Amino acid sequence: MTARARVLVIVALAAAAAAAGTVGVTLLQTRGETTSTPGAVTKPREGSPPLQLDFGLSGDAESRDLARAASLYNKGDHSAAALVFARYDSLPAQIGAAFAGWPDGGLDAMKRIVAAHPKSSLAALHLGLAYYWSGRNADAEDAFTRAETLQPDTPYALSAATILHPEMPPQPLPVFLPSMRPPPGVESLAGPKQVEALARLARGDDVAARIYYGIALQNLGRAVSAERAFASAAAIAPDDPEALAAAAVGRFRKEHPERAFSRLGPLARRFPHAAVVRFHLGYLLVWLGDRTQARKELQLAISEGPDTVYAKDARVLLASLPKE
Repeated sequence: MTARARVLVIVALAAAAAAAGTVGVTLLQTRGETTSTPGAVTKPREGSPPLQLDFGLSGDAESRDLARAASLYNKGDHSAAALVFARYDSLPAQIGAAFAGWPDGGLDAMKRIVAAHPKSSLAALHLGLAYYWSGRNADAEDAFTRAETLQPDTPYALSAATILHPEMPPQPLPVFLPSMRPPPGVESLAGPKQVEALARLARGDDVAARIYYGIALQNLGRAVSAERAFASAAAIAPDDPEALAAAAVGRFRKEHPERAFSRLGPLARRFPHAAVVRFHLGYLLVWLGDRTQARKELQLAISEGPDTVYAKDARVLLASLPKE
């Protein structure tokens, strides 16, 4: 990971953390309610729900067309988007077509789509968005919860978790920031070829390859696969605090942040002078909104490794955090 990329990750986190809890979806106000409870059903919202179509590294013609159509839709050009969506029969195209004529028949169309694809997080997420824009908050929460759990190894599950947890930064998940260099030759590759190379190298005993493969999977919204990649790095380097910290960070989920902290806490006791552990402990505390303890951990990262990349990361993050 380049120095510029690290800075962008950290500053974006700090900016998002400053806003977290103030711009979250008001759906949170209706938790635990049914459609018969006051507040669970409101007036339909103005505008149209956003499309959240993710094509990852797909470079085929349909993916390119649908990505362009989704961009047109989200910019407000629904008519042009509808023409593109109508060319295809795939699930993303059907969802795009259902939204393109919003509100006319959009919610009913999404119900039919979900009935035909009951195990799809993509479909459940967009049903939740359709419910929410229709003013059916409790039904929206149910749909988002299903989207979060049906296919947890997808970016759509992470999008649902972001909606359900507006108190946290809007990024999908915290990414692990390594100090080790990536395997030779990988940085010069782009897109799919880089991921393919890392996947191939990760089948060997290269710890860096396994960690960087996990980071690539995180960036693709593949949280479960990323967790496995990081865990495999820790398995072949059980005394390496960086590999162990990566495995801990990979366990973080917005609905269960304790999965990461239950590993990072013991690591801080086992490796009290490891800047990588202190930094990531502080980094994840920012996600929880505990800026006071986060500052303490980040200061420890600086004092324990003043010449390390984590000291630089910690200084950037500390400087970016809003004043209390």
